[in-house]
Amino acid sequence: MKCSKAFFYNFALLVIGFNVGFAQDLPIVKTILSDTTSFYYINFKQYPALQSNMPIGVFDSGTGGLTVLNAIVTLDLYNNKTHQKGADGIPDFSSEDFIYLADQANMPYGNYAAMNKTDLLKEHIIKDAQFLLGNKYYNNNELFTNKKQIKVLVVACKTATAYGLGDIEQFLNQTQTNVKVIGVINAGVKGALATFKKSESGSIGVFATAGTVASNGYTNALKKLIVSEKYEGNIQFYSQGGVGLAEAVDEDLNYIDKKATQPRDLYKGPSLEQNNLSINKTLLKIYGFDFSNYKMLCDSKVSDQCSIMQINSPENYVRYHLVSLLEQMRATPDALPLKTLILGCTHYPFLTEEIQKVLVELRNVKVDGKYRYRNLLSENVQLIDPSVFTAQEVYNYLNQENLLNEFDKEMQADFYISIPNLKNAEVITEANGQRFTYDYKYGRNAGLNQEYIQTVPFSRINIPLEISNRFQNQIPKIYELLLNSNQNKLLFPSDKW
Repeated sequence: MKCSKAFFYNFALLVIGFNVGFAQDLPIVKTILSDTTSFYYINFKQYPALQSNMPIGVFDSGTGGLTVLNAIVTLDLYNNKTHQKGADGIPDFSSEDFIYLADQANMPYGNYAAMNKTDLLKEHIIKDAQFLLGNKYYNNNELFTNKKQIKVLVVACKTATAYGLGDIEQFLNQTQTNVKVIGVINAGVKGALATFKKSESGSIGVFATAGTVASNGYTNALKKLIVSEKYEGNIQFYSQGGVGLAEAVDEDLNYIDKKATQPRDLYKGPSLEQNNLSINKTLLKIYGFDFSNYKMLCDSKVSDQCSIMQINSPENYVRYHLVSLLEQMRATPDALPLKTLILGCTHYPFLTEEIQKVLVELRNVKVDGKYRYRNLLSENVQLIDPSVFTAQEVYNYLNQENLLNEFDKEMQADFYISIPNLKNAEVITEANGQRFTYDYKYGRNAGLNQEYIQTVPFSRINIPLEISNRFQNQIPKIYELLLNSNQNKLLFPSDKW
């Protein structure tokens, strides 16, 4: 039976609806719109008319979304540098301002679906949008109300896009602010398919958080675009949920502890236990784990004799998950070579070099004289960073709506991060008070509209030195903006990071 494109389109929407839930009114939305006694209430009748000099708002579940912000500020079309005025006295290019939010206290977002807490995840996502639309933030337990409001909202988090984009769109429609939301998934899908000719066959890998993978957001979007763009080849999809990798980048103690020298009770990542996150002892040589400097935690000095084994570095998480992806393909009859790998989490571009290195190693792995994965890997697997394509989409929208900043000024950005709200007596944290306990984080229920968190400016207190060094080395433009932010000048004058 031959099916029309409309059938496939409607079927894709139906599948997405079953997987992540259709947009619906959440209790937090009603609170924001109408409960004048709530901390989260915003009087949208007083929201400013959208203007070109308003900032672009970007949020993620952690600091990984800074890769999206970096793609926007470094996009050639913006030319966000020191500007020269043209002959008419007007700057040749616009210079945008930005507000960034990392919901670090509630991350990783990818675990909420597995804990049957997608309603709580959606509440977090709406609260993220509320923060960017509002004017409130905290510093040293003091509430400030001078945060700028935004002209466009960018959801840098793939999991948030997959589970909450429809809810944000509906919420924004109710605010009547005309603020548009742009998510990262569709942009990345377009980039991945652009690596294929219309008649070409091969495989696309989706390397993302477990939550993003469970949502089928990428695969559904890929199938939809293949139909609409009339791709004729056999394109297969393989997904790997990178449990622990984004968390390791942000140094979540449930997945990594740089100070640990032996296995830990807090650990939630892959282990030797027979579960969905098993380290296969027969594949130890293929994983190629680095055991130096406690990057793997083991109860024996000899790796082959470990009865407990825990991953303790981002690079080793990369090795575990890429081998797991290829083993999944290896178990699939007639699997086609992996041509393109979508980095479906904003944290993963920080590890591009490691990912490329491990893919090359795995292509050359031999077992009993035979290449184990050579037939499953193209010679040069193309890594797709959806951030780049998202930056293009943001520019196109602002240009179309005449919202590009026309003022000749230095680019400015403010950076915020969520921390546990210790003023809330119901909040349960680890002993140091800096993080929610795992059970509390995923044991809360939606609909209570509590202030679980305080949203505060980035500082050395909440951004570890190793992470700020990564900013400096890998996204230097963002690091420069961080050093020159108004917050840093006004609130942390002696803070040199």
